[in-house]
Amino acid sequence: MPKDLGLPFSKLTHDEIARQAEKQGIVASISGKTIWRWLSKDAIRPWCYRSWIWPRDPDFEQKAATVLDLYHGSWDGKPLGSNDFIISSDEKTSIQARHRLKGTTAPTTGRYGRVEFEYERMGALAYMAAWDVRQAKLFGLCQASTGIDSYRELVDLVMRQEPYRSADRVFWITDNGSSHRGRSSIERLNSWYPNAVQVHTPIHASWLNQIEIYFSVLQRKVLTPNDFENLSDLQDRILSFQKLYETIAKPFEWKFTREDMKKVLAKFNDKQKIAA
Repeated sequence: MPKDLGLPFSKLTHDEIARQAEKQGIVASISGKTIWRWLSKDAIRPWCYRSWIWPRDPDFEQKAATVLDLYHGSWDGKPLGSNDFIISSDEKTSIQARHRLKGTTAPTTGRYGRVEFEYERMGALAYMAAWDVRQAKLFGLCQASTGIDSYRELVDLVMRQEPYRSADRVFWITDNGSSHRGRSSIERLNSWYPNAVQVHTPIHASWLNQIEIYFSVLQRKVLTPNDFENLSDLQDRILSFQKLYETIAKPFEWKFTREDMKKVLAKFNDKQKIAA
């Protein structure tokens, strides 16, 4: 890292690496292009980075394994039945409606589309959504804010319909947000619908929740760039896309298993040992 070399940088370029190699006597002379060629060959790019969160949940492996087993069709070591269903659910919070001060223009020959930088804030809403993992069915509604009441409306939207109303079990996979956190949420959901089973992902493991895949599609296809007249326009666009997406949706091809997860966690443990 640059700080370990006493440099006031956050990351190194190939030219800076070359200068450090000469300064430390590793080589008498070397060019930045040569460094770039060597690093490119070994697929090392020290000037690139990504954000991530270290798995800190003390029960990470067990909670994650439970979710992964569901995706692969089992619960407590037994295969799911034909009348069992898996719902992946979450909320996309504080979606702003930004009304651009000048209308967005379409791309033309040799020119990108243009989105005005300045905008008026027309408010924000929350989008509550649920995804049937095995049937690729989508449910959703827009609310002024998140919370237990908003979550209850989404649950009702799903559970009052068939086949969920008469299902043997409906597993609801959620994160640990305030709308559905802790043991009390598990008991509350079961009191609403006795055949509903709440399953929490580990803390900071949203990638285990399949609804996040749909949210990423929504973000790219609908919310970027953000240009909406008002909240009603924003809501209509989200729900119209939800309806359209369901007509072409297929179950996500989820290949990651608990065995794969064990291998990843083993790498984390090895890195911790090296750092120590």
